[in-house]
Amino acid sequence: MRPLQIHPDIRRAATLPASFYRDSAIFEQTKEKIFATTWQYAADVAALNEAANVYPFTLLPGVLDEPLLLSRAEDGAVHGLSNVCTHRGKIIVEKPGKAGQLTCGYHGRCFALDGTFKRMPGFQGVENFPTGADNLARIALEEWLGLYFVSLSPFADFDLVTRPIRERTAWMPLDTLEFTEEGSVDYDVAAHWALYCDNYLEGFHVPFVHPGLNAALDFGNYDYELFSYCNLQIGIAKEGEPCFDIPGGHPDHGRRVYAYYFWLFPNLMFNFYPWGLSLNVVEPLGPARTRVRFRTYAFRGHAHLRTANRIDQTELEDEAVVESVQQGIRSRYYRQGRFSPAMEKCVHHFHGLVGRFMD
Repeated sequence: MRPLQIHPDIRRAATLPASFYRDSAIFEQTKEKIFATTWQYAADVAALNEAANVYPFTLLPGVLDEPLLLSRAEDGAVHGLSNVCTHRGKIIVEKPGKAGQLTCGYHGRCFALDGTFKRMPGFQGVENFPTGADNLARIALEEWLGLYFVSLSPFADFDLVTRPIRERTAWMPLDTLEFTEEGSVDYDVAAHWALYCDNYLEGFHVPFVHPGLNAALDFGNYDYELFSYCNLQIGIAKEGEPCFDIPGGHPDHGRRVYAYYFWLFPNLMFNFYPWGLSLNVVEPLGPARTRVRFRTYAFRGHAHLRTANRIDQTELEDEAVVESVQQGIRSRYYRQGRFSPAMEKCVHHFHGLVGRFMD
């Protein structure tokens, strides 16, 4: 079996080897094999508003470093585009704003808001011009939860990879989610991005690392479910703790669900609480550096109870333990571990996907 292949039987499987987390050459390979082919959070829908119909951004700075652009045309259609001029490679749009067309500030090449080449001064007499190569490249773009997601080379349709999440949360008032500054914060973690995901993907550590969260959860009924490209952890609330009022006919009706913790391969976490959504975006910055972006969205009319769910304290506790693991996996004595069949199903699922994408 090749080093990054994970045995499909969790009872026989070993974790990803320490080299996956330590080797800078492997980290470089993940850029194209994992991050360029998966769906990534780009921006909130509100980025394109009355004041701006063009929104430039860099996708995963330090990893993909891809200059992209969201634009809304006059017909209301939103497009994901390369933000690099097809003439000499200059960045076209430098900051969000209003634009009737996209004009490169280097030599005046112009594009429509859907990326189609329009005109270029000084190109009279050029043969076989323009061609399709003169248009801006179009990037796969999807909208969901009031958020935009993009992929440079999607391995699968967005609907396919997110369907289990959509189906499980369809009863929630998702169209009322509103961004809130409170609780929307970035954390820098001195650890490999996948170590942060490993930690997120199991409740095994909760009694040992999170005393506050452990006091709120009925740990004996903590649950795990696996899907093709995402998985779910269900936290069950103890009496007196906040929980969802789940309608009849839903598979979780009658359960005191404290939170739905959905993870979407490879680095997106959708944490649904009775008050709304905490979106966690795990952005690699290097082999041992990660930024985790917490973005908070509350259901309209619901009090924001981020503190009641102990999110900030839990994050600080997670950072400490993940950074400790980062130190440990550098040891010459650590190679790889084994999985708990009952408690680490989602970690095994994640490692299996990593192995498939890296192969």
